Amino acid sequence: HARALLQQLPPQDCDERYCPELAEEERRQLRAFSARRRREALGQGLACPVPGPCHGCPCKKCGRRLNKGDPGISASRLGDQFWHPSCFSCHFCHQPLVDLIYFQQDGRIYCGRHHAELFRPRCASCDQLIFMEECIEAEGRRWHLEHFCCLECDVPLRGQRYVMKSGRPCCRGCFESLFAEPCQACGDPIGADSEEATHQGLHWHARAACFCCSLCRKPLRGQPLTSCHGRLFCSETCSLGWSPSSSTTSDSSDSAFASAPSPDS
Repeated sequence: HARALLQQLPPQDCDERYCPELAEEERRQLRAFSARRRREALGQGLACPVPGPCHGCPCKKCGRRLNKGDPGISASRLGDQFWHPSCFSCHFCHQPLVDLIYFQQDGRIYCGRHHAELFRPRCASCDQLIFMEECIEAEGRRWHLEHFCCLECDVPLRGQRYVMKSGRPCCRGCFESLFAEPCQACGDPIGADSEEATHQGLHWHARAACFCCSLCRKPLRGQPLTSCHGRLFCSETCSLGWSPSSSTTSDSSDSAFASAPSPDS
């Protein structure tokens, strides 16, 4: 219950004490933003039996009728409307509203988190609302300028090339030293700028020198291939020529998947 309440009503959205790094102008904007939301949008649903005059009225969300005496939820800011208790949920995330605390906007109800995000972007790093004039936008999310940093070494990445790893930005150096897959042919890491070929969970540089037949060295990018004992071949003939004693001519026959550098980079 407490975790759900903190998720729906982030304290940093309304109390500057939870945002110690804000500049004074940002604090002023946060105070004004919070006061306006409390004044214009905040409410608490009331759980009560549906009264007689509302007998047969439709649930505001699902449209099914509510009969006199049925359990219902009313929201004073939205007039004579009723919801089924399970329907009284955030329009965005659909989670039931903990303690029936809601924010309204254009006739819809929201949890505090998603109501705030109708008006201000949220930093993907610190989870605070952004009141600065500038911010970083990447991968469909926003960051404070100073918070868009490498997840490993914390070097600022504004204006720099990066790779997304587990939803967080990573500088090229850290990515290549810690996360890049090794090429099965040459053993070198496959860098963020390199084209990569994959087959059965293994990785190669897509260049002809690495991604090629183990016997005749024919490039395999975009070509049918056969794999045998972890090696790649352009044909069954080459597979048999490399491993004549093998009773199984191949493990699989397929086309390789070659990918361009990650779109996250």
